[in-house]
Amino acid sequence: MPVALAVVVSPALPGLLGPAAWQALSSGRPLVALPGAAATADALRAGGWAVDDVPDAAAAAARPDSVVALVAAGTEVDAGDVVGSPVPAGTRLLDVVAVMDRLRSPGGCPWDAEQTHASLRGYLLEEAHEAYDAIVDDDPVAMREELGDVLLQVVFHARVAAEAGPGRRFDVDDVAGDLVDKLVRRHPHVFGDAGPRDVAGVEAGWEEIKQAEKQRRSPTEGVSRSQPAASWGAALVRRAARAGFPTPEPAELDPAAPEELGERLLAVVAAAERRGWDVEDALREAVRRYAGELDAEARRRERG
Repeated sequence: MPVALAVVVSPALPGLLGPAAWQALSSGRPLVALPGAAATADALRAGGWAVDDVPDAAAAAARPDSVVALVAAGTEVDAGDVVGSPVPAGTRLLDVVAVMDRLRSPGGCPWDAEQTHASLRGYLLEEAHEAYDAIVDDDPVAMREELGDVLLQVVFHARVAAEAGPGRRFDVDDVAGDLVDKLVRRHPHVFGDAGPRDVAGVEAGWEEIKQAEKQRRSPTEGVSRSQPAASWGAALVRRAARAGFPTPEPAELDPAAPEELGERLLAVVAAAERRGWDVEDALREAVRRYAGELDAEARRRERG
């Protein structure tokens, strides 16, 4: 006879069932599991439930008794009613972790298996730049793909770290856990009792909390030196100004709009190119000197 009820379950979250699903399972009818629902069937058996395995939907319908069938999403089954289970946002992230585990495990991909943090670091930078380009181009299709590639690098590095020795080992849950803790800690106006804040108040509060956490002595600490020189310099100037450190004397800006400024900077690049100068190297050296001045000022202040 037709299946009385089909309960759609998630292979990634085998123990997650909604109220309607639990009501269906508690109806007193026999439980059967199709192949895609094996993980949920095992979880129920571990809790004392009796669940029979069937090879397919036809076998479930051929049973003489009216059954409740556990099925994976996308499985077609002749049922009187279909009950779904809640699938929270982020469930597919578990699949990403599972795929990476398969790739790095014995019998997986030999290329993936031999990668290290050092061999992968260039890919992380490359993928971040490609995601940045997709955002600048306002291309949602490319953005979706490139952000996936950035996510791959995060999961890849976490999987490599999970195989490291004591003192260097962490896994993707440690990465996610640290991030969750940080976000909650730095948003007391949302998760605590700091009260409502405007954008400026949120930014100021974030910096105060970060400073208390990091106990950084110089504005240079925690600023990436591998980013482009213009971004590196801007980050140092921004942090120095917030911390009350000296900043370079700003030049007069004749252009009335960022587009005009861009044209002026491009003209500087062209002029430097004619002289055989590397603009990036020149600016990086200037930023490096400024970083040294900030560190020296920090040491002076620390000595009092």
